[in-house]
Amino acid sequence: MNEQRRQILQMLAEGKITADEAERLIDALERAQPESPPVAESHPRRRPKYLRVVVNAADHPGAEPTRINIRVPLQLLRAGVRLASLIPPPALAKVNAELDRSGVPIDLTELKPQHLEELIDQLGDVIVDVDEPDTKVQVFCE
Repeated sequence: MNEQRRQILQMLAEGKITADEAERLIDALERAQPESPPVAESHPRRRPKYLRVVVNAADHPGAEPTRINIRVPLQLLRAGVRLASLIPPPALAKVNAELDRSGVPIDLTELKPQHLEELIDQLGDVIVDVDEPDTKVQVFCE
């Protein structure tokens, strides 16, 4: 039993907090701590900072090849999600309706900062390569 849990139970025994308060505190402790200790990796994984999109394409033989290199800071995505949470619900409904009408079925009311963090945590494993004759597209995190 960890020290924080022991302190909560001690406060409960001394009558400083109620059983409901103790339960809420213990639940909060469990949410704050990982369920199992992280496995030590030989190379600790860095948290990605950028979403990178690279396109190399030869449009026409003899012409200059097209090169696109986009580096989007993931912090920009985080800020965008926080800003979206400030939009009033009636305005969000209008935006969602316009997005849907344009063929983009995204519900901005479901976009929450904690969901974005879960997505960003998984982005470190994402690498997409598309190879076609004379074209190469890469999407990855760094």
